[in-house]
Amino acid sequence: MAQNDAVFAGSIPQLYDHHMGALFFAPYAMNIAQRLSGIAAGEILETAAGTGIVTEAMATSLPPTVKITATDLNQPMLDHAATKPRLGRVRFQQANAQELPFGEASFGAVICQFGVMFFPDKVQAYKEAKRVLKPGGRLIFNVWDKLSANPLFDAVVAGLKRRYPAHASWFLERTPCGYHDEGRIRADLRAVGFADCVIERVTLSGQARDCRGPAIGLCQGSPMSAEILELDPGGLEAATEAAATAIAERFGAGPFEAPLRALVVETRKG
Repeated sequence: MAQNDAVFAGSIPQLYDHHMGALFFAPYAMNIAQRLSGIAAGEILETAAGTGIVTEAMATSLPPTVKITATDLNQPMLDHAATKPRLGRVRFQQANAQELPFGEASFGAVICQFGVMFFPDKVQAYKEAKRVLKPGGRLIFNVWDKLSANPLFDAVVAGLKRRYPAHASWFLERTPCGYHDEGRIRADLRAVGFADCVIERVTLSGQARDCRGPAIGLCQGSPMSAEILELDPGGLEAATEAAATAIAERFGAGPFEAPLRALVVETRKG
């Protein structure tokens, strides 16, 4: 993972939420919230909460007797999440998922939506999740499937590769779509004592209003913006246009439905 692949600062939180929240993340947020529907009390920890998309799904679907703590490494993302009116019940705290500032056996569930891919040491993050879980507590997380299984991501990368053919790899293929191997995920979980896990490939879809919104979100509302600017200072708008053109070629310029595929992983602390 490149140095800037986990940095979400500046204008990124707003662009990320506006252009990608409903399209990419809300469908899977509801999926995770539904998996928690049987919880009536206790505490849930969310790591890599970002702008609070799955946090909001949990806060609006779980009873008030369930306490929710949402953490993220990037304070600007949490600051943006905290402005959402339906998240008043949530405790926000900056934290590194690899060094959680909570005691052992503190939570009945640990949730992570599309964040595990960013952890430099995934095994250490799983170890920390296991440490803070109560016996029998659940770890639930999702990760994007490979790039070719997510054609909107694939189109953006294709557009950027066409504009910058000498660039070896892009953030989207390197990080968000870089941790999809079931065998590796199972091995990493077993390494810290999560013996049994269920991995389900979940296909959903998101609605895009046009080709430019996703291009702005992915090129300017993610760490890929820093990658583009390092490669081509002053070229962010041109790169965004290249991505939008590639999206339009595949889906059309107007409203379209984008197929999405992710792996949803569930395991328990013994």
